[in-house]
Amino acid sequence: MPKPTKGPRLGGGPAHERLLLANLAAALFTHERIQTTETKAKRLRPLAERLITFAKRGDLHARRRVLATIADKGVVHKLFTEIAPQVEDREGGYTRITKTGYRKGDNAPMAVIELVLEPVVKKPSAKKAAAAKAASDEKPAKAAKPVAAEEDVVETQAEETEVDAPVEDAAAEDTAAEEAPEAPAEDDAK
Repeated sequence: MPKPTKGPRLGGGPAHERLLLANLAAALFTHERIQTTETKAKRLRPLAERLITFAKRGDLHARRRVLATIADKGVVHKLFTEIAPQVEDREGGYTRITKTGYRKGDNAPMAVIELVLEPVVKKPSAKKAAAAKAASDEKPAKAAKPVAAEEDVVETQAEETEVDAPVEDAAAEDTAAEEAPEAPAEDDAK
């Protein structure tokens, strides 16, 4: 069970704070973006994210738990049928808070809290990215070598053959040296 926050509550008492946050969450799911004070937005974020997580589960028990917080069935229906499928691939971070300045009347800091509904772009893992970068660095290096003379091509061909698979037979080296002038250097990359 989450520990209650210390200090003053939003709206005065704990029951009023629960109702205030439930109404803010209903407005957020209805309009997908609302402007409120920074404090209310920061207190709304964990509640809204938890409700979206329940909506992603999509079963009857999850729907009833959301209905215990938000009494409006239309809002809950929109949350389960429209919002949850849009954030299905996202593993968290369903909301975004953007500070917008200060309110004119009482100079309260204001913020916009909105749902993040953009599709998730998955980044490749660090190991796969490093392997792909190393592979791309090696290929242009082999192709970028200029072919100045036949001797250079023969030496390069022999070196690459030794690196790929060690050749113990001298006759195999001679055969590779004879085929080198006819075959371009890119064929070896295959």
